[in-house]
Amino acid sequence: MTQTVGLGTPIYSFSKEHTPVATVASGSRITVDSYDCFEGQITSSETTMNAIDWERINPATGPIYVESAEPGDVLAVTIHGLDIKGPGVLATGQNLGVMGHRIDEFTVKMIPLEGDEAIFNEKVRIPLNKMIGVIGVAPENEAVPCGTPGNHGGNLDTVLITEGATIYFPVFHEGALFGLGDMHAAMGDGEIGVSGIEVAGQADLSLEVKKGKSIKHPLVKNKDGLCILVSAETLDEAAKLAVEEMIDLLMPYTDMDVAEMTMLMSSIGHSQISQIVDPLLTARFFVPQSFLDAYNIDLF
Repeated sequence: MTQTVGLGTPIYSFSKEHTPVATVASGSRITVDSYDCFEGQITSSETTMNAIDWERINPATGPIYVESAEPGDVLAVTIHGLDIKGPGVLATGQNLGVMGHRIDEFTVKMIPLEGDEAIFNEKVRIPLNKMIGVIGVAPENEAVPCGTPGNHGGNLDTVLITEGATIYFPVFHEGALFGLGDMHAAMGDGEIGVSGIEVAGQADLSLEVKKGKSIKHPLVKNKDGLCILVSAETLDEAAKLAVEEMIDLLMPYTDMDVAEMTMLMSSIGHSQISQIVDPLLTARFFVPQSFLDAYNIDLF
C-alpha cells in the first residue's frame, strides 16, 4: 500500500531539528504532495512583490523519517512519476536572476498547461519537462534554508531530477529526514530568471537506504548515465569540484590512473550547469552509461 504525505504545514529549511511528519520503512513507495515555490501566493499576473510573504518561498513537504537510515548511509530516491497542477507561474523582477539589473518591476506571467505543453503565448508552446527543484535530507550541521543548495540537496534546481531518475543523497542523521518541494512544469538549465514554470504537484517515489557506501555529494542516475551535483559560491568552483569528485568516485572501479582517467573524462564527460541564481550555484558533471557498462560499475 502506498503511503501519501499530504501538504500540511511546510518546512522552509532542511534541519535535524524538524519533527518528522511521517515515518516510512526503507524500500517504501510513497506519494508526496507539494506547494509551488510561492506556496500559492501568486494567483494572477497582477500580484505585486509586496503582496508576497518572502519568508514563505520554496516550501518543502517533510521531513520524512526513513527507518534504518544512519549517518554515513546513502538514501536512494527513485522518481516514478510527477503529477503537476496548473496553471504554472513564471516570475522575475528587479535584482532577481541574471537579468534583474535590467528589469525595473516585478513581473508575473500565468502559464496554462494543456496536455503535454505549457502555453507561453500564442506562438510559443513549451514541451513539459516536469522536475523537482527542492529535494534533499537534513544537513550535517546547522539548518539550511530550502532556497539554498548544498551537499544535502536542497534547491538543486536540476532538470535531471525528473521521472525515471534515482537521486542519491548522503545521510547525516538518523532517519535521513527527507523532504521535497518546488516542482516545475518546465525549466531550462540555469533557471536564469530565478523561476521556472512553478507548479504544485504530487511526486510518486521510492525511498531506499543503501548501506556500506558513502558519498560526499548528491548523485543522479538515469538511463543515460550518472552525474554528480556540486554547489559552491562560484560556478567555477562548483564545476571544477564536480569534475574532481566524479573522477575520485569512479577511478577505483577502473584500472586507470589520474592522468588516463582525466583524458577519458575530457573525451566523454560533460560539465553542465544546473542553476546560477540561488545563494550557492550548482554545477554537475555527467558520465555516460556506456562508460559505466564498460567497467561494470554499479555504485549501489
